[in-house]
Amino acid sequence: MAETIANGRPDQFANNIDGPTNPMVTPILTDLYQFTMAYAYWKAGKHNERAVFDLYFRRNPFGGEYTIFAGLEECIKFIANFKFTEDEIAFIRSSLPPSCEDGFFEYLRELDCSDIEIYAVTEGSVVFPKVPLMRIEGPIAVVQLLETPFVNLINYASLVTTNAARHRFVAGRSKILLEFGLRRAQGPDGGISASKYCYMGGFDATRRITVFLCFDSNVAAGKLFGIPLRGTHSHAFVSSFLSPDEIIEKSLQHRDGSIVCEDFVSLAQTWLNKLKWSHLLGGIFSETNQSELAAFTSYALAFPGNFLALVDTYDVMRSGIPNFCAVALALNDLGYKAVGIRLDSGDLAYQSCEARKFFRAIEKEFGLPGFGKMNITASNDLNEETLDALNKQGHEVDAFGIGTHLVTCYAQAALGVVFKLVEINNQPRIKLSEDVSKVSIPCKKRCYRLYGKEGYALVDIMTGENEPQPKVGERILCRHPFSESKRAYVVPQRVEELLKCFWSGNSDKTREDLPPLKEIRERCIEQLDKMRPDHMRRLNPTPYKVSVSAKLYDFIHFLWLNEAPVGELQ
Repeated sequence: MAETIANGRPDQFANNIDGPTNPMVTPILTDLYQFTMAYAYWKAGKHNERAVFDLYFRRNPFGGEYTIFAGLEECIKFIANFKFTEDEIAFIRSSLPPSCEDGFFEYLRELDCSDIEIYAVTEGSVVFPKVPLMRIEGPIAVVQLLETPFVNLINYASLVTTNAARHRFVAGRSKILLEFGLRRAQGPDGGISASKYCYMGGFDATRRITVFLCFDSNVAAGKLFGIPLRGTHSHAFVSSFLSPDEIIEKSLQHRDGSIVCEDFVSLAQTWLNKLKWSHLLGGIFSETNQSELAAFTSYALAFPGNFLALVDTYDVMRSGIPNFCAVALALNDLGYKAVGIRLDSGDLAYQSCEARKFFRAIEKEFGLPGFGKMNITASNDLNEETLDALNKQGHEVDAFGIGTHLVTCYAQAALGVVFKLVEINNQPRIKLSEDVSKVSIPCKKRCYRLYGKEGYALVDIMTGENEPQPKVGERILCRHPFSESKRAYVVPQRVEELLKCFWSGNSDKTREDLPPLKEIRERCIEQLDKMRPDHMRRLNPTPYKVSVSAKLYDFIHFLWLNEAPVGELQ
């Protein structure tokens, strides 16, 4: 008897794999035509014929030459818990023509993924067009029902992970990157998914809600995936204060507990006066906004060990920075160290440089080691282009908060993942098109990445399932799948097989474990390091070569000619 798990769905294989993160990912998260095809297969007695489908994409996104594969874990969670509920079967029955026979719905009632096998590239890997990201084998009717949810789960995940990786590449390794996209994402699921996959692609933390640490964070994503959380305040918090008189509880205990400052508000005001008449800072500001000072002081009283202030509500250099520094210096007197500031508007390059000068002047005048290195975070509708421009202008920003352009994948709406039949009953199948880019590569394949002497990946090659594996030090002919003249010999120094078994169903094949998110993130970073810099650059990147073996090339074109009808001229 199967064990019962979430949503009333039985765990078919007692595999202890949780269900999908989003409870809406169920067997009916699919297109109606998947059910009409499944019925037609069943009616024709073809539903148990063994089929092989490839899931892949045709073109790299964002004008680049690489993509990061993501979403595999959610696909495995989906099939591990694949089972129709009675309510779902009743709804499917009502959605199909009344002529559909009862036996089909009995078939659906017993359906699971025990006969499915999935071979996939490891999540977090760098991948390229035409090379299968996943190979799905099993009864054709069942595999057909997996098409839409699989494409959905891989498409956005891979797109936003790639977008995050591209932003990381432009920003550089030394900068902190924060995902700020929850409020601009396409609904709650878009926000949760973006947090997970941006972290996978190289971001350091996620945003929203004022809690605990030093930047903003999507708390739900932190709970679900263990992503670091960062929290601060908004402009509304600053503008909600009218004056320091509103602060009722003014006392703050020293960090070591030795003494209590009874009036922290006055201490901050005292420091502000010192800054105003400072020899090095004289003339930069005169009177700051006192309601802003009240807001900063109140926030510091609430989070003395994690004080980071948004300084552009009124005027960055004439109010925000001086007010922040006054509160930070007051905290320093009591043993606390402020975290830094956030800039959210204006000329970020100029403001960050001026803020850094202000911090360094305070460090010099008051003898406070490290104050000049105060963290500066910048946000304000950032994207790849603005990061690149800031690098060229010169700036002093330590961390970037990126939202809309990141999580919505503003530069490209979709990756264009497809799901194509390549074999049925051991017979290779091909999908033809007048557009050569849409011609599929037939048969069950093995896929390899060949590395050169410098350790960089040179080419991905697909071979027939029964062809011998490429060997280190042995020359192999790599051919473009569709262009006769594009070919090259490669002598690999290392060979990596790309497709591994992640779901073995009822077979006795060894199944790869699903790695934790942090490990996938590390793999992503490691994989990008193995790519040649010219493949990675933003402008005019060198295309990465994807090839087939000579034997597979010949077979593709034989099948193409065999399946294409011959025209007749009269």
